[in-house]
Amino acid sequence: MKKFAGALVAIVAVLALTVPTTWSQQGIDPSDRIGKVSFPVSCKPAVQKAFDQAVAVLHSFWYLESAKAFTAVTQADPDCAIAYWGIAMSQWYQIWSPPGPAALKRGVEAMEKAKTVGNPTPRERDYIAAADAFFKDSDRLDHRTRAAAYEKAMELVFTRYPQDREAQAFYALALQATADPHDRTYAKQKRSAEIAEKIFAVQPDHPGAAHYIIHAYDYPALAQRGLPAAGRYAKFAPSVPHALHMPSHTYVLLGMWSETIQGNIAAAAAEKARGNPDDRMHALDYLVYAYLQQAQDGDAKRVVDEARGLVSDLAAKQYDSGRPTAHFAMAAIEARWTMERGRWAEAAAIEPRPNRFPHTESMIYFARAIGAARSGQAPQARADVEKLATLRDALKDPYWAEQVEIQRRAAAAWVARAEGQNEAALGLARSAAETEDATEKHNISPGPIATARELLGDLLIELGQPGPAVREYEASLERAPNRFKTIAGVARAAELSGDRAKARVFYTRLVALAKSADSDRPELKQAKSFLAAAK
Repeated sequence: MKKFAGALVAIVAVLALTVPTTWSQQGIDPSDRIGKVSFPVSCKPAVQKAFDQAVAVLHSFWYLESAKAFTAVTQADPDCAIAYWGIAMSQWYQIWSPPGPAALKRGVEAMEKAKTVGNPTPRERDYIAAADAFFKDSDRLDHRTRAAAYEKAMELVFTRYPQDREAQAFYALALQATADPHDRTYAKQKRSAEIAEKIFAVQPDHPGAAHYIIHAYDYPALAQRGLPAAGRYAKFAPSVPHALHMPSHTYVLLGMWSETIQGNIAAAAAEKARGNPDDRMHALDYLVYAYLQQAQDGDAKRVVDEARGLVSDLAAKQYDSGRPTAHFAMAAIEARWTMERGRWAEAAAIEPRPNRFPHTESMIYFARAIGAARSGQAPQARADVEKLATLRDALKDPYWAEQVEIQRRAAAAWVARAEGQNEAALGLARSAAETEDATEKHNISPGPIATARELLGDLLIELGQPGPAVREYEASLERAPNRFKTIAGVARAAELSGDRAKARVFYTRLVALAKSADSDRPELKQAKSFLAAAK
């Protein structure tokens, strides 16, 4: 028994080594405000409160802390089988990205303990069996097959224990983990939200309920429904860095940039103090995106520099969490910084950051290709489009392969335009927009680097078709509201097509959107000039 307990301590030691010592070393304090859960267990009564705290931070995806907290339970009660279940669940980032080999290994080892120690109750055995459905056979079954097996097993737990709110919460999350990104009825997401909202109604400080409601509605068509949970989560769990960030998943989809900025300033600071660098980078990505939508380019640049410094520091420390989050955020930040400001030559010159996650590298080549094509560098643009095809083909995940293909088509459209093939350019741009319309953004991102319809609108303006451009920009705003470049696009296209009334409406919106601007973008100059002349 002591040998097994020592092995689990070693697991957490390995986890701790994946981050510098300044991160995530404090542990959960009884005074921390992390939300409230009740997960009765058959272990020693003295560990019940600690177990509940571990489940609370697990619901908030604070995986490093939950792994440490569950391990502390096993140290106090080595026969607490369900605590090893918690360690295993801390290795599986259900709606982020599949766990890497090291995390899977830790999960399998923890599950072996969960199945062999102590005398768990039938309910605890059912939770353990559900997790085992995901971790077993990970050497031969693909991720989605095992995630589906876990969902099915959790449905059994949910059905068998109808009064168990934790079964309800974990089943709600399992539904999201297996949802089809092409299902525009959002059937699983709505079912997940329905379950979580029932918990939220009677237990409004439950971190899983609030968290999973926000994620269930993390889609443009549903985002408004997430506002009640978004408005509450950070208030009752302010000690959890991720809880400070999560409301912005709702706010960003509704174009609520000031709220997004406030939440992610707090989240990034909290992640720096107590969280981990992956999630800090995630918050910085959202922060840059929101600043750029209000033309707060000076503020955005400070965050860009912070992110670059952090990534350089991580590289020097040979940090590797096994997750793509930090790589994704850095690539997105670099691409957004150039493209949102229309700095095409800068975009073409972004230095690639090679890593083992092709869908993160693709954003750099997407920005490079469009930047090169729009700044008179067609040969480079074509080479970057070809690199996008290579990255797409390297992806095993069909979702991300499709996202890279959308980028490839949108970029290829601008290459065709640069080479004078205007009909081919429009065909590629429309194909990219239609494909993007049929899928959804991933929760790792606040949104595309540029929507395919926005880029189609830009292309139509270049081709002297401002009327159709208006329609494309307005369609883009339905899915990505309050974007600076899209609003500017509608205004300019309306002006060029002779619809001065619409141009005035959208130029007025643009000036209001950028009331806190610390830069003088050309679009703002145009808006102010038009409005002054219209008086």
